[in-house]
Parts: sequence; C-alpha cells; structure tokens
Amino acid sequence: MNKSGKIKALRLELKLSQDEFARKANVPYATLTKVETGVIKNPFVYIVAKIAKALKASIEDLLK
Repeated sequence: MNKSGKIKALRLELKLSQDEFARKANVPYATLTKVETGVIKNPFVYIVAKIAKALKASIEDLLK
C-alpha cells in the first residue's frame, strides 16, 4: 500500500471525516485531501509529522 492509501486507511480506522482529520492534524483541508489522494506525492516532513501525530502513528509507519 502506498503512503496516501495508508493515511486514508488509518483515518477511516479512526472513523474521522477528512474535515475532522484536517482540523485534528492542523493541516489545511485542501493539503490533506491532496496528500490522501496522491496529488501531492512527497509532502513536506512537517506535514507528514502532523498527519502521523493525528493518526497516532509514527512517520516511519506512514513512509513504509
């Protein structure tokens, strides 16, 4: 599974909408949806760190 697929799967596991997840991660909604759909293939590390924290996962888990 690719990075965007992992992020979406973990978000759905936590039963979060994209909007709720964006607010929880403190990431703009548009950025989050682009990362989750693969439009942004290599997001900045600080974005990945915020996403990982909101998902209660490590950055390494998201990048594997």
